[in-house]
Amino acid sequence: MSKLPAEAYAIIEGRHSDPFHYLGLHTEGDRNVVRAFLPDAANVEAIGEHGETAPLARIHDAGLFAGPLPNGSRRYQLRARFGDNVVELEDAYRFPPILSDFDLYLLGEGTHQRVYDTLGAHPMTLDGVDGIGFVVLAPNARRVSVVGDFNFWDGRRHPMRVRGPGYWELFIPRARVGDHYKFEIIGRNGQHLPLKSDPLAFAAEVRPKTASIVIDERKIPHPRPAPDRVNALSSPMSIYEVHLGSWRRKGRNEWLTYREMAEQLPAYASDMGFTHVEFLPISEHPFDGSWGYQPTGMFAPTSRFGSPDDFAALIDACHGAGLAVLLDWVPGHFPDDPHGLGNFDGTALYEHANPLQGRHLDWGTLIYNYGRTEVTNFLVSNALFWLDRYGIDGLRVDAVASMLYLDYSRPAGGWIPNKYGGAREHRGDRLPAPLQHRAVRALPAGDDRGGGIHRVAAGIAPGRIWRARLRLQVEYGLDARHAEIHRQGSDPPQIPSRRHPVRPALRLLGELHPAAVPRRGRARQALDPRPHARR
Repeated sequence: MSKLPAEAYAIIEGRHSDPFHYLGLHTEGDRNVVRAFLPDAANVEAIGEHGETAPLARIHDAGLFAGPLPNGSRRYQLRARFGDNVVELEDAYRFPPILSDFDLYLLGEGTHQRVYDTLGAHPMTLDGVDGIGFVVLAPNARRVSVVGDFNFWDGRRHPMRVRGPGYWELFIPRARVGDHYKFEIIGRNGQHLPLKSDPLAFAAEVRPKTASIVIDERKIPHPRPAPDRVNALSSPMSIYEVHLGSWRRKGRNEWLTYREMAEQLPAYASDMGFTHVEFLPISEHPFDGSWGYQPTGMFAPTSRFGSPDDFAALIDACHGAGLAVLLDWVPGHFPDDPHGLGNFDGTALYEHANPLQGRHLDWGTLIYNYGRTEVTNFLVSNALFWLDRYGIDGLRVDAVASMLYLDYSRPAGGWIPNKYGGAREHRGDRLPAPLQHRAVRALPAGDDRGGGIHRVAAGIAPGRIWRARLRLQVEYGLDARHAEIHRQGSDPPQIPSRRHPVRPALRLLGELHPAAVPRRGRARQALDPRPHARR
């Protein structure tokens, strides 16, 4: 064997950051030459576009093969022998890029409102071949590979190419819906990180397993919309708050499924006179005891109770019973489990690097870096995802106070002042303004994806929110309705419910005031403004 170039050894050792530069089809002089890395293959042939074959020479015992294509072909397949098995396969390194230049522009600008259409794992057809396109953000990684059921979980077999400001992509032919996968990442200093779940995964394994699962989210049944009268500005509301993991368990360690809840919960809540149900967080989470308030899979309904299709069936059943559906949404923090977002590419990508800014002392969780364009794009897209794909009618924003105050639950000297030298003015260097402004502008009034959701005049963090002692707002849905009412009149009107009159929490122009709203059991009357202490 002749001496190989350095990048050949980078492929063999699984550390090449641009595998398309070496693997796949290349022109050498007047020949079209293909290079393929197939560990454990005894021999490999290239099959030209007209069926002709040509053997590829083994140029390294680790499984690196190279040779000219027959008759000058430019499209090809590979035929490889593994022991007694001969398989024909497509070469992942002959396919074009996945991300368009326009996608990269919007992602870099932070205005790609539907990153879930682009990032993550998506079934697609390229050059007439079915497979899965994988895209993940890891700007500080030296190398990223997809590992999964389709490649023996071997990170050498499918290293990705990097595009634009740190988005890694690869189309893997003949990967399928239902495959389990993760990302294998080498950090900027050459360190191998724990395998990472996909931040944009639409489904995941049931804990304690943590692999992401390929789902064709375009085929998830879209629930029927809630009746217009339920979300009408003038309609009363009464909200039933539900933790799906503890509502009518079948046994000590056995939950109802989404489908079983669809048969029982809507009828129960409707019969009790409620107009809305509010689900405690259903995003995938590793720890049962967090009740979903420490999510790792922001785009995946937890698999504890069933599949995404099953969750859609529950929403559909609630809407069919005349109930609108709200979700507790958690953009305030996330756990530091090694498979999750923390230290994702070997650096503090989603969180603040300084623990005085990036870690909650009470909960042992990490805080999003709202000043980072990619992070706010991720969170705003996630909010829209639940409205768009599952027809959710509103979001309750959890732990707002912890996002607003730099000194939240910290001892003196245990926090970093903002640019004003304080902690409770507009946050300045950590004000989540990009999050609130993009969220407010993301859905135009009357957008049919929102199902009765209206643009919000006041954002997540009006300037004097802390003086009003308000710890809880709903960015969409309920607060939107109240904001619309207050734009039409000067005094906060009494909005009747079946049980108690409710005084809304938002005044015109975002002024806030506390209101004594009664609360009984698990029923939440609209906009209880008392400090949020539940975890």
